[in-house]
Formats: sequence, C-alpha cells, structure tokens
Amino acid sequence: MQHVTLKNGVTMPILGFGVYRIPADQTERAVTQALEAGYRLLDTAAAYGNEEAVGHAIKNSGIPREDLFVTTKLWVQDAPAQDNTRRALETSLAKLGLDHVDLYLMHQPYGDVYGQWRAMEAANREGLTRAIGVANFYPDRLLDLILNNEITPAVNQIETHPFFQRGPDHALMRGHGVQHQAWGGFAEGKNDLFTHPVLSEIGEAHGRSVAQVVLRWLIQRDIVTIPKSVNPGRMAQNIDVFDFALTDGQMKQIAALDTGKTLFFDHHDPEMVAWLSKRRLGS
Repeated sequence: MQHVTLKNGVTMPILGFGVYRIPADQTERAVTQALEAGYRLLDTAAAYGNEEAVGHAIKNSGIPREDLFVTTKLWVQDAPAQDNTRRALETSLAKLGLDHVDLYLMHQPYGDVYGQWRAMEAANREGLTRAIGVANFYPDRLLDLILNNEITPAVNQIETHPFFQRGPDHALMRGHGVQHQAWGGFAEGKNDLFTHPVLSEIGEAHGRSVAQVVLRWLIQRDIVTIPKSVNPGRMAQNIDVFDFALTDGQMKQIAALDTGKTLFFDHHDPEMVAWLSKRRLGS
C-alpha cells in the first residue's frame, strides 16, 4: 500500500474503504470483508449513521489499532459550536469504540465554521484525533480558514472524478500543504463512466477494469481515494492497482474528460446551502 504524509507528519494510506450509503445493517460485514482484502483506511461520518457498525468490525478484526487509519466527520453544529463539536466527537468515538480517530473532518463548510474548527484544534492537541481537516471546501473558503487559524487543515475531501477533476483546488491545496482526498471517485457511474470509451480503451491496454483505471488515475495525481463496494470481488479488484501505471498520454486523455462542473450538487447553490445548514442528525 502506498501512503501519503500529511502536513503534521501523520501517514495516511492513499487508498481506503468508504462506507457512504452502506446501510448500517450491512456495514459491519462490508468493513470486515474490506479489512480482510487489505484495506487499512476506513472512512465514515456521523451523518452516515453507521459508525457503530464500523466500530464493531474494527473490534472483531483482530488488527492492531496502530495499523488502522480511521476517519469520521463532524456534521454542522448549532451554537455554541465549540461545546457541541466536542460532544459530537465524543459521541462518534463512543460509537466507534475508539479513544481517538486518525482524522476528523468538518463535513460541510457551514454553520459556525470557526467555532467548530477551534474545537477541532483543541481535540487535536488533546490527542482525540491525530489530524483534522475539512470536506467540501471550495478554494475561497479553504484559504480563508487557513489564513485565519492556527492549524492548517491536513485534508480537504471533495468531489473528484474524471468529469470534475478539481485542478485549481488541487493546485491551491498543494501550495498550502493540504492533502487532496476524493469522494465520488467513480462519479456513481454517471456519464456512463464504467463504459466510457476513453476509460475502457485505457483499461483494455492494461488488462484492467475502468474502475481500476480511475483509481490509478487518482493515485498518480497524489489524491487519496476511498472507493465503496459491498461486493468482495470488487473490493479486491479496487485495491489491486499498485502494479501498473498510466502513461503520460493516458493521463492527458483522461484530463480531457474534465467538464469543470459537479455531477451531484453545488455548494454555492442557495437552496443547497439552506438544506445542508438546516439538516440535523436524526431529523
């Protein structure tokens, strides 16, 4: 497994296992199978409703805690955000059955961002999380947070796939030591990703699937990725991407697929801002 080193010196696998939209009653089995396949980075969130199942799989795996890299995420908190953030992290830790996580991300760039971040900085100093970061921050919001706080986010987890490649975001993050992490790497199959002629041709050239081509493309851009599957065969296939490399020409072919637009939702859309800002866990 290839690793990246975060700004604070913590090492993180470049490829992990995500559990977004895996129902809680299926999550423990899926995570167990992923760990058996060799995954050591696990990515969950309070908003996913399956932290407890992830924790059960970790506990029953027999894998030493220091060999795992566990990420969870903070949902938008009501004021006082600092107090609520601490409680939210403690709740996540209790559900996971852990005394710390390796990475704690602010899930959305809304609410009292600074109050939430100050509480996350405090948790980091106390050792409740080895690193802190954000998700879904566009460059302007990310830079504002960097310039006005003590700790620079170690990671920014954002929608990234062949049709929305995030070049400007990637450059800004690289310039400030923020690790780019992708969610939605397969674009959930939109734009016929799994049968796309360019990606299929590249896959055929290497004897690989389109999914493996996309994961390899992300890795060669130094982007951490967290593919999800409940199929053990696909889990094994997705982690088997470290013994081949895309050529410069193939990387350019994939670069040409970029539309520069989200395929899911726009964090600048007022309706989406309102919906995300008002949503509370359990409601």
